[in-house]
Order: sequence, then structure tokens, then C-alpha cells
Amino acid sequence: MTKFGVSQPVTRVEDTRFLTGKGRYVDDIAPANAAHLWVFRSPVGHATITALDVSEAAAADGVIAVMTAADLEGKCDNALDFSTVKNRDGSSGATPVYPLLATDRVRFVGQPVAVVIAETLEAARDAGELISFDYEELPAHVDTAVGGYPLHEDSPDNLCFDWGYGDEAEIDGIFASAPHTTKLDLIDNRVIANPVETRGAYAEWDGKRLHLALNGQGVWDTKAELASKLHMEPENIRVTNPDVGGGFGMKSYNYPEHFLLATAARELGRPVRWLAERGEGMMSDVGGRDHVTTAEAAFDADYKLIALRINCVANMGAYCSAFAQYIPSELALKVMPGVYDVQKAFFGVKGVFTNTTPIDAYRGAGRPEAIYVIERLMDWSARELGQDPVAFRRKSFIPKEAFPYRSVSGELYDVGDFNRVLDRAVTEADIAGFPARRAEAAARGQLRGLGLCFYIESILGAQNESTKIAFAEDGMVDLFVGTQSNGQGHETVFAQILHQRSGIPFEKIRFVQGDSDLIAHGGGTGGSRSVTMQGNSINATTDVMVNRFMPLAEEELEVSAADIHFEDGQFRVRGTDRTTDMMALSVRARKAGKLDLLVTDHENTVPGRSYPNGAHFVEVEVDPETGVTRVVKYTVVDDFGVLMNPMLVRGQVHGGVAQGIGQAITEQVVYDSDGQLLSASFMDYAMPRADDIPMIPFHTELVPSTANDIGMKGCGEAGTVGALAAVTNAALDAVYPVGVRRVDMPMTPVRMWNWLQAASASVAAE
Repeated sequence: MTKFGVSQPVTRVEDTRFLTGKGRYVDDIAPANAAHLWVFRSPVGHATITALDVSEAAAADGVIAVMTAADLEGKCDNALDFSTVKNRDGSSGATPVYPLLATDRVRFVGQPVAVVIAETLEAARDAGELISFDYEELPAHVDTAVGGYPLHEDSPDNLCFDWGYGDEAEIDGIFASAPHTTKLDLIDNRVIANPVETRGAYAEWDGKRLHLALNGQGVWDTKAELASKLHMEPENIRVTNPDVGGGFGMKSYNYPEHFLLATAARELGRPVRWLAERGEGMMSDVGGRDHVTTAEAAFDADYKLIALRINCVANMGAYCSAFAQYIPSELALKVMPGVYDVQKAFFGVKGVFTNTTPIDAYRGAGRPEAIYVIERLMDWSARELGQDPVAFRRKSFIPKEAFPYRSVSGELYDVGDFNRVLDRAVTEADIAGFPARRAEAAARGQLRGLGLCFYIESILGAQNESTKIAFAEDGMVDLFVGTQSNGQGHETVFAQILHQRSGIPFEKIRFVQGDSDLIAHGGGTGGSRSVTMQGNSINATTDVMVNRFMPLAEEELEVSAADIHFEDGQFRVRGTDRTTDMMALSVRARKAGKLDLLVTDHENTVPGRSYPNGAHFVEVEVDPETGVTRVVKYTVVDDFGVLMNPMLVRGQVHGGVAQGIGQAITEQVVYDSDGQLLSASFMDYAMPRADDIPMIPFHTELVPSTANDIGMKGCGEAGTVGALAAVTNAALDAVYPVGVRRVDMPMTPVRMWNWLQAASASVAAE
């Protein structure tokens, strides 16, 4: 039992299927007779549509139908749903319609205008070339700034929302009298998620029921929105997620294609499929980040942090995506004070519309953005005030004895021991040996820097999750979950948890996810919630199942329940070696006709959220001749509470760090002044490669969470949350001695070279 129990590094069982080509990805399992949908997208960033003629395309060989916004009338509501935040004056954030298919105007390159459905993809694409699209171009606003030519009539100066938290006047007063203050301007660059598997889906209609299969991060929100937009009863809709090749938040919400496929399938009475091409995805997948921030800190005479003042402008893109307004405001707020004992803060965010692809959640969803600001600010403050960056942070840490701690943002941090984690990180990273490594690099003509980020993040999403455990006739046990794996290893870790709690053999557990017909409700995957919420739900459901089986155990063992205790997966008569187990009792129940015992369905709610935290130490080398910045040493020490599977945790941290390094050094979304995306291929958008990522030692200092029975803390996004500031702080440390005073992500060779040249010229002029 120990081999496959929790906290064991069990190899992922699903990998055999994936590596042998037996994965069930949406484009592999689409019906053979499915028609192909192709999307005609806006070629311009901002324009009034003057004419749209699809008649020639509709008459082309192999074409079944062409749909424009007018064709959706009476069939599907032409608008996506999204949430809003409150402005500082109490009003709601802007609510411009985000159409599935453009009506009077197009507002970003890649916006869907029409769809062609044909027998083959080639026929659909060829017919799309026949669409006549005339427009009158309008000025484009692409800068992450208030102002510019308005995109929406009800959003003057392109202001989507003006959100604030805290007493600004009080904070201004504290800053005016503080012994020490610091200020830092920051840019958090826009990125594209680029999962291995691009977005895709297919829809089927059998005359009564609609089935939509998509490579998403959950099925229930999609089902509800389909029912609303297509004016159908929810019971007549089935949504499934097959195997999914990466999500990173970008696949957690609905896109126009989902509803267009469903409408086409229902109207045509046949399956319809769609899979984005890579360039198409880069134009139409929601982006991440894209903030411009001014961050300020106030300190007492002993250099302890006493107040924060942060003002951010966040790009929303052309329309509001599902959670877009919440991410830079409410979600970033959850960890905005970081790990520091500060009870005075103001945090203001202005969301702005631009003629770019909409922005939404990307790995971390607000928490990397917040921690980047705080940890860049703390590092800069230490430098400005002449303090050691490690000791400087310790002065303001929330002390261990202060937990549970209510942060200035209102979050209840349950546990933490930040000094212990940092002590371990200092040792593992060999900080004492850094001066020698820096000197050795200098001898090779390289500039070496050391950077630290001490992060904290908050688990997001619903605190409740459902589990169903069913003993099948074939001797297997079906485990139905409400979360959705995008490649994280759920099939393995959830079987471990059930095996540990119930004693059901690991190899007998069959994993079922992502089917709204089989699983009544669930929270899906996102915000590092999956294993915490689902794991606790599996344990709680197992406990319910054990209690339901107890009367049968009494019959089997011929003793009363008072004489039986359940441990190590067995019902045991106290003080004896007489036992029975769940599998044996399930056979007995089936033979006795007690079929109701064979299915246990339960929903569990955890009492609070958990707060993973940790330290990232990074060393980079910058080549002053070329501007190339390389991460050469990376050390992570995390507090994830009790680990369910260390091997999977390590993989999540490595993946998150890789995405953080990518944003910090190589990834850059570029639009020209007309809103044309200039980085819509891997020739122009530089994803990190294997030689950009060093070996990443992974260490843990575990402080079990008190917010859930397992004691765990989510790990899915922590790598990215910590990496951004750590890498950038290291880069600034490398080039500061030669006169560079500011670096921003991404630190591409040409940008770093220009900063170095400007610094050299400035020094020469003095």
C-alpha cells in the first residue's frame, strides 16, 4: 500500500497512454463525418464594417454554409459573458458587448467576422478567400494607457474600470511623514500562453441533444452558457473534455468558436469540428499580464515596511474576457502585500481598452503580477536604502507567531514560517559562495547577478468539490472527479489519494473526468485548486463510503460496529487479525442486491484557502558584448504543506519556472501602431528552449496547512509566481555595477544591449 500512497513519487500512469499515441485529444476523436469550420477573422485592428458579402463563398465547391452575425439571430445570442468589478465610485466596470461574430465594427486583428462550414478544411479555407470584406479603418489604440481613440461609446478615454482598495488619503499622509520612501516604475509584459495543443472543439446534434467536446479546463460553465445562449434546457446539453494538452488558464473560459460550432451543428444536423492553427491561436487566444505599474514603499527608521502605494494600468484588450476585470484587481489584491507585515496600503488599478486581443488568466492569474510588483519593489528598496536584500526582507516578514494572520488585503493566511524557508534557500543556493562565482564570471567577461523573490500565493476557485466512487461490474472502481487535468497528472495523484484512504488497489481505480452527463457538477481546474479541493473531496467521500459499508462489514465479520475500526484500507475487528476490505464487501453487496451501496456521491467544502509560499534564488549572466541574458543557477525552496506526489510537484514547479523565465527573458508580444500583431509565429515570438532553462533543484520546507484536512497547499502556479521577480532582480543586479538603473521584462538581447550602451554613454559623459 505504501508504494502507491500519498507523498510517494508515483510515476504518472497516464503517460503510457500519451507516449504511445493513445491519447484521446479532441482533434483525434472528432467524428469522421464532421464538417470543418473555418473562421474568417478581421485583418485590421480597428475599423467600421462597410460591407460583408459571403454569397460567393457560400456557393463555392464543398461549402455547406456560411454564417455571419445576422445568421445568428434567433439561434444564438451574439455575446460572450464576463464579470465586472466595482469602480471606486461604486458603479460597475464597463460592459461593452463582446460579440461572437462582429457586427458594426472590428476591434482587434483576429476578431471573428464570419465562419465557413465545408466538407473539408481546405474547401472551407478556400471559400473564406472569397468573402468580400470592406471596411473604413479607424485609429487604433494599442498602448497600455488611458486615452486614445475610443473603442466603445460608453468608455470615455478607453477606461474600462477604475478600481481601488484602501484609504488613499491616509496612505498619502503616511508617505509624507515616513523616514524612508522608495519608488519604482514597472512593466509586466504581455505574453501568449501557447499550449502544445491549440484550442479546438467539435459539436454534435442528434435532433434532441447537443454534445460539445472541447479541450478546456472544465465543462459546467460551458454547459450553462450554452444553455443560455442557445436557449436550450441544460439537460439537453452534454459537454465533455477529453485529454487536454495544456491549458495554463487560457482554456478555462468560453470563446466564440464554442457557440459557433454548437449553432452550426444544431442548424445543419451534423457534426462540425474546428482546431486552431498556431498563428490563428496566437491572434485569438486571450493574452496574459500587460500592466504598467508605479509602486511605492514607506519604511520606518529601522527599515521595516509600514505602507504600500501601488497604482497600475492594466490592459483589457478590445473586450472584456471572462475574468479579465478581476485579475489585476481583486485577484492580485489577495497577495498584494506579499509575505510582509504591513497593515497600511492603497492599491489602485485602471483597466483600459486597446485594439489588441483580450486579456485574461494566464498561469497565476493576478498573483504573479502582484508578487512581481512587491518583490521588485522590495529588492529595489534594499538597493536604494543600502541594505542587504535578504536581511532587509526579514525585517518585514510576518512572524511565525502571528499566524493565523489577517493581511491588509483581508486574506487570512493560515500558517507560515518564512524565515525557516529562507534559511533553507540561503543554504541550498550557496549564497556565501556567490562573490566567488561573480568574480569567476567577470574573469570570463560576463556580468553575474543574484536575485531573490520570496513569494506567496492564494489558491483560487470554489472551495467545494464533488466526488463519486462507483464499483463497476467489471471489477474496477470508477473515480468521478469535478476537476479537469490539462496534463498535471490528476489520473495518478487522485488514484493515490483514494488508494491511501480506502485501500482500493491502485491498479483497480479508473479515472473519470470532464463529462457533464456523468458528473453532475464540479469546479473545473484553475487557480491551483485541483488537488487541494479534489483531494479533500476524495477523502471525505471515502469516509462517507466507509460508513455506508459498515453494516455490511458487521455482517461479514459477525461483530457490531463498535468492535470494528477502519484503518490501512481494512475493516478490522479490534484486538484481532480478522479483517475484510472494500473490494470484498463490494462483491458481497452486489451478490446481495444492495446496489445502492456501490455508488457514493458526495460534495465537500474546505473551510479556507491555503497559501503556498517559497523562496527563489536566481543567478544570471549577462554578456555585455551581445546583451544575451542567461539563467545559470536556479534554486527553489517551497512550502507546499503536505505533498501528495513529490514527482508531480517537482514537474509543476519546473514548468512554472520555465514559463516565468520565458516571460522574463524571451517572450514579447508586439503590436504595431495600427494594431497588427507582429509576433504571431514562433519565428517572431520566442518561446524558451531547453538551453534557456538550467537545472532547477527543488527543495521543500513543509508547514502543513490548517485550512484543509490534508494539510496541503496548491503548487500549480507557484513556479511562475516566484520566477518573474527573481530573474529580473538578478538581471538588474548583474548590470547595476556598470550603470544600468532599470530593466524590464522581457530582457531580450537587443533590449539589454541598448540598456548597457545607454549606461556606458551616460558614464562616459559624466
